[in-house]
Amino acid sequence: MAFEGLSSKLQNIFKKLGNRGKLSERDVKDAMREVKLALLEADVNYTVVKGFISKVSDRCVGSAVLESLTPAQQVIKIVNEELTALMGGQAARLDYGSKRPSVFLLAGLQGAGKTTMAGKLAGWLKKNQSKNALLVACDVYRPAAVKQLQVVGEKVGIPVFERGQSDPVETAKLAIEYAERHFLDVVIIDTAGRLHIDETMMDEIANIRDATSPSEILLVVDAMTGQDAVNVAKSFHEKLALTGVILTKLDGDTRGGAALSVREVTGKPIKFSGTGEKLTDIEVFHPERMASRILGMGDMLSLIEKAEQAYDEKKAAELTKKIRNDEFTLDDFLEQFEQVKNMGSFEDILGMVPGVNASQLQGVTVDTKAVAHMEAIIKSMTPYERRKPEALNASRKRRIARGSGTTVQEINRLLKQFEQTRQMMKQFTGGKFKGKKKGKRGFFGF
Repeated sequence: MAFEGLSSKLQNIFKKLGNRGKLSERDVKDAMREVKLALLEADVNYTVVKGFISKVSDRCVGSAVLESLTPAQQVIKIVNEELTALMGGQAARLDYGSKRPSVFLLAGLQGAGKTTMAGKLAGWLKKNQSKNALLVACDVYRPAAVKQLQVVGEKVGIPVFERGQSDPVETAKLAIEYAERHFLDVVIIDTAGRLHIDETMMDEIANIRDATSPSEILLVVDAMTGQDAVNVAKSFHEKLALTGVILTKLDGDTRGGAALSVREVTGKPIKFSGTGEKLTDIEVFHPERMASRILGMGDMLSLIEKAEQAYDEKKAAELTKKIRNDEFTLDDFLEQFEQVKNMGSFEDILGMVPGVNASQLQGVTVDTKAVAHMEAIIKSMTPYERRKPEALNASRKRRIARGSGTTVQEINRLLKQFEQTRQMMKQFTGGKFKGKKKGKRGFFGF
């Protein structure tokens, strides 16, 4: 989970501060020393850490904090504000420029996930901005790079412009002409990467930039490379004049060094982050939400957005009606589990809940075997039994157990969970939220 190690350390530091009640200047300095070590261990750039600690310390030793009734909370508030500022302050929007189609140039080293991110970005633009994009294959060196982009494009429903191993600069120019003729909104150029930075690669990307005049030059960097990501970003920015950064594999980066350093070093915002392997696993990077998650304050806005994307509103409205009419069935129960799974990993969802300590989630996983058993049990029932689980007598349960490869005890446990869920959801849709828009977005009621 992103920032797991850093989040755990910072939360422990502030917990100790909270236990002291009244704080002295010495207490604050000791805490800042621990914060500094935590950031360095998270692979945050040393210069960035030094500047961050200086700003936080200057604000924390003021009378407004030390003489406050809740000084520990004031310190956390300041750290939260400075972390947010360090990562850019607020979410950065894409610049579409004044010409159509808009051109987005993606650059980066080989292995950073650039080709996959090109597809993710095109899919995100289509879904969230109603923009029709064109993917352009300008990586003519890596084996099967063109084919990979075509596969990605097909999966997200985006056309791909390619000319095999032809000159990438000419390919990019022809792609823009194609997009103009077909009234497409955005051209996303996937350029060649290398295993390390070299002048030939840089010159080629610079030539593509000069030929296409992109409104966005986005560097795709692997968050898991830590400070190396910062060095790469600095080199690319000096050559290409970047407009933004996309961090990939942020879900696997337990340290967070790249995310906390790259904005400060390059002066360019992180615009998106890749949060998983699926082509839908792309998020706008929100510094304020990320800072809250690091400090254990949760990220309810992102959690709600995930729920909104996962849940079909029409189905949710039908579900609400069923619950109110006491018609919630085992088929509906199973469908709710499927929609929760679509929101992402259980650990990531819990990490967005305020007050949940990342360190407490270590080893916490969904028992996929139990979920599979539940699915097998329900699918072994007849349509009548799914609608009327109260009709399940001993002989029916034995038949279902044989058909699903489970036990009668597991069936009884499932039925108990189903009944508890049905009662809980009925209370939610008809209880204290009565008169409001309720149950609209499914299982969690977001």
